[in-house]
Amino acid sequence: MTTTMKRWALSGAGREILKLVEAEVPTPGPGEILIKAAAASLNYRDKLLVDLGFGLPTPLTEPVTPLSDLSGTVVAVGPDVTRFSAGDRVISTFLPGWIDGDDLGTARNPNDRNLGAPMQGVLAEYVVLHEDWAVHAPSKLTGLQSSTLPCAALTAWTALVERGKLRAGQTVVVIGTGGVSIFGMQIALLHGAKVIVVSGDDEKLARAKELGAHHGINRQKEDWVEAVYRLTNDHGADHILETVGGTHLDKSLRAAAVGGRISLIGVIDGFEVSGGFVAFARKRVIVEGIQVGHRRALEDLVAAFDLYGVTPVVDAVYKMADFAEALDHLDRGPFGKVVVEIG
Repeated sequence: MTTTMKRWALSGAGREILKLVEAEVPTPGPGEILIKAAAASLNYRDKLLVDLGFGLPTPLTEPVTPLSDLSGTVVAVGPDVTRFSAGDRVISTFLPGWIDGDDLGTARNPNDRNLGAPMQGVLAEYVVLHEDWAVHAPSKLTGLQSSTLPCAALTAWTALVERGKLRAGQTVVVIGTGGVSIFGMQIALLHGAKVIVVSGDDEKLARAKELGAHHGINRQKEDWVEAVYRLTNDHGADHILETVGGTHLDKSLRAAAVGGRISLIGVIDGFEVSGGFVAFARKRVIVEGIQVGHRRALEDLVAAFDLYGVTPVVDAVYKMADFAEALDHLDRGPFGKVVVEIG
């Protein structure tokens, strides 16, 4: 095996600071596994990291490797490793150490331990992870497809299944057609729910309906809240994946059914959220922030995708050297996921 590798490194905010550098292949220590990377997928937070420095540790003592969502093959294990062996195909977990149950952290200092800032990320040819920070990859998916699961798919799964207790016959509204939204659509359909997709792009709405969405609403052409009322005979949405955030929360509060559930996921409209109290209170809406999810839920997700043959939607694949172009694609708004092929 080679002793050197390529990895992307960020030493501050700005794409001009992003560098593809040569580094030594790391050696796994006690409880650690060395993974030869196959692919890594992008999330919106990665754009915030590179462009704005969002999540970078302070002070920054060494360059950070971006991205959190890895698929690859174990090529070596350190002492005392019991969960994996060389040759196993694996994917990373987004929140290292969160195995099950309540999240780590306290009220004063909630958990911010994420791969890809502030912790080192995975956009490298070889990556060392603690064995607790990985799960077995789906047996029926390729490395490119598997890399899309750790953040976007698990976020949708946590919102709808782990926390939302989604039932057949309920109505799920997904905002947009990015990774979390398309996975939310697929997971909702898997559970027998009715899915309404909201987007400003007719072509993307048509693609969503080809994949099984029951209805598409073009928010540029009509009030999507009123459209939800019309499509549900005024019942409203039982679950809403709120991927915009900010003041957009008010629209989701109005669109939610009595006793409905809104999962706060995105920050496209800003980190401060607001919405009308009347709809929130009179309808007894549950609004919950979603921080991806724990390892056990990711294992459940993998099992479900393997059992039912769910295939992630990959909009584009870029080579390792073309990471900047992958970020540009993320800027344009993908349909599903954007992936960097590494190995």
